Amino acid sequence: MRWQPGTRSRNLDDRRALRAPRGRAVGGGLGLGGLLAILAISWFLGIDPTMFLGGGTGVGLGGGGSAISGGDVTSGAFQTTPEEEDLVDFISFALDDLQETWRELLPGYRDATLVLFRESTQSGCGVGQSQMGPFYCGADEQVYIDLSFYAELRTRFGAPGDFAQAYVLAHEIGHHLQTLTGISENVRRQQQADPDARNALSVRQELQADCFAGVWGYWTAQRGNLEPDDVEEGLRAAAAIGDDRIQRMGGRGVHPESFTHGSSAQRVEWLRRGLESGDPDSCKTS
Repeated sequence: MRWQPGTRSRNLDDRRALRAPRGRAVGGGLGLGGLLAILAISWFLGIDPTMFLGGGTGVGLGGGGSAISGGDVTSGAFQTTPEEEDLVDFISFALDDLQETWRELLPGYRDATLVLFRESTQSGCGVGQSQMGPFYCGADEQVYIDLSFYAELRTRFGAPGDFAQAYVLAHEIGHHLQTLTGISENVRRQQQADPDARNALSVRQELQADCFAGVWGYWTAQRGNLEPDDVEEGLRAAAAIGDDRIQRMGGRGVHPESFTHGSSAQRVEWLRRGLESGDPDSCKTS
């Protein structure tokens, strides 16, 4: 992507020097490694993995849940590198670009806050931990990211590139849009009314967030901020965290009935739909 570092976003809450106490983790939140472990254990025992995964509003990793009492936050030693600070600058740029886009497209849009943390942090949905991966909490309208996730995305899942990193954030902001527009609440009501449809409803919600990420990609391309390989970076990242690919990595085969975020092909399809249309109305998955 074409971008220039500047003043960091007013919507960026940098908690990398802080640690939250251990407590009940955000319901439904698992990182890529944690998700693989849960899936492997569930399939080995013959247990429905959605018992552990919950509703999830993450990039492929869940999020959301009930608030808990967190106790005192403690500070720890804080060491960083020039490379990490460059990444923070880029994520800050992407955050502002995303929210500027949605302020133009969605009347009444309200900015979300991005929380950067290490290891653990308190959220309105419980204690967020790095193994959950990025997640969005509707209770406090904040996105939570431990920057170590990006190294995992690049090295373990083969999805490098700055637009791939921006796609992760754009997906979480997609969940913020769903909160603002009442979509998330409607999905929760439908899941409560029809528990058997819980996973199918979750998949539709996650694919819509992918499409919203693509809508932003379309408009940032119109502003001249995308380079030739950026779209492929984003599509590769979407494919890398499809439920079927993650299940194969768990070593127990593919079980579509347990999908919560969509297959690699579905995630690519809906991200591409947003990228090509630039129209939020094209993101209706039901």
